[in-house]
Amino acid sequence: MSFQPTEPFAPARGLASPHAQTIFASLARPTHAPPLKRERWELPDGDFVDLDSFDGVQGAPHVVTLHGLEGSSRSGYITAILRGAAERGWGATAINFRSCSGEPNRLARSYHSGDIGDALSVIKHLRARLTGPLFAVGFSLGANVLLRLMEETGDHSLVDAAAAVSAPFELGVCADTLDGPGPFQRLYRERFLRTLKNKAREKLRRFPGVFDGAAMERARTIRGFDDAVTAPLHGFRDATHYYAEASSGPRLHAIRRPTLLLSAKDDPMIPAATHPRDVEKNPVLHAVVTERGGHVGFVAGSPFSPSYWGEAQVLAFFSARNANTRPV
Repeated sequence: MSFQPTEPFAPARGLASPHAQTIFASLARPTHAPPLKRERWELPDGDFVDLDSFDGVQGAPHVVTLHGLEGSSRSGYITAILRGAAERGWGATAINFRSCSGEPNRLARSYHSGDIGDALSVIKHLRARLTGPLFAVGFSLGANVLLRLMEETGDHSLVDAAAAVSAPFELGVCADTLDGPGPFQRLYRERFLRTLKNKAREKLRRFPGVFDGAAMERARTIRGFDDAVTAPLHGFRDATHYYAEASSGPRLHAIRRPTLLLSAKDDPMIPAATHPRDVEKNPVLHAVVTERGGHVGFVAGSPFSPSYWGEAQVLAFFSARNANTRPV
């Protein structure tokens, strides 16, 4: 049976617009987390990712989180999942992608929307030591990474269930949407480019000539940055090649574990036209598409007492999967 939300989504009073949902959630979500233990996980190529985690009771579920572009384990949507897991007696591990934990990674390469290797390495590590169900949730870029991981592992997935919130199913279209006209698109674009370019400048200082620094400085769009930096750093011909190889949308049929796809039709970064249309052909996919909610927003209640419907539905989805996996 397809997953049914615990309640319909109704945007908080005064926050009905997609930009209000997106910006309010980004700025106002609480960021406090349960006590976390930091672990540096060494990767096969000699680099590392930093993990922030806590254990649940023996045999309880464990939730892995994957953050969005230039996010971290301290992003509000991640800490909401961590708090929810702790309240249920579950464990959780928040992955900080390379360069996102507050310390530069060792190698010239960094992370991107289709890079599943680091997350898979962490998940294998967790699966080897855990006895309960292993769940994973990704947001925005992290949602695409998680879906690509689920697609590539298929029947051999180590994750018992997954959730993808505001996933950019077609990366090229989503990049062009961010690069489009309007003050809000400019706000989102410049916010991402500011930190991406700062990290890129540090890369060039440490690894001279690894990409064209002048082209990076000239880039005023997400696609331009991906052409100048992301593609050459990660072995793609250009941004178009990167987007085609990394997009999760065309491969959803390969997923073999229960997976929630949570999106809003008014997402200002992800056009509704890119949402998958034939998810019913894969019975393990559970698509929940709301009329409103913005990008990783889903703010309900009121601005003075907000509740975050999206994270609540992810935890409800995992709770239902946990009930289904318990021995009789």
